[in-house]
Amino acid sequence: QVQLVESGGGLVQAGDSLRLSCAASGRTSSSSLMGWFRQAPGKEREFVACISSDGTFTYYADSVKGRFTISRDNAKNTVSLQMNTLKPEDTAVYYCAADPLFTRIRVRPAYWGQGTQVTVSS
Repeated sequence: QVQLVESGGGLVQAGDSLRLSCAASGRTSSSSLMGWFRQAPGKEREFVACISSDGTFTYYADSVKGRFTISRDNAKNTVSLQMNTLKPEDTAVYYCAADPLFTRIRVRPAYWGQGTQVTVSS
């Protein structure tokens, strides 16, 4: 089991930056891939980014590539999402996720956090 708790959401203006953090705990947290998803009102939850267990491989959705950066600190069991040049369309609830398999982390991860709201005003 992996437990995930997000923090860092808030209200910002377009063009601003925001950093989300996710604290992971549990027996397999350090060996799991970690990722971020988001869900805007009235839309399906969508993949944002993921990172390998050792932090050497990252993968991003086209919509955030070049603006968002995912990173992890295995010593602290945390994963972060640095979001720059935010746009109103980035407004969503952002969820941290974890899964041991790359084939699942981008589609249907086994573990989810409770989510944190990010609102970008124009």
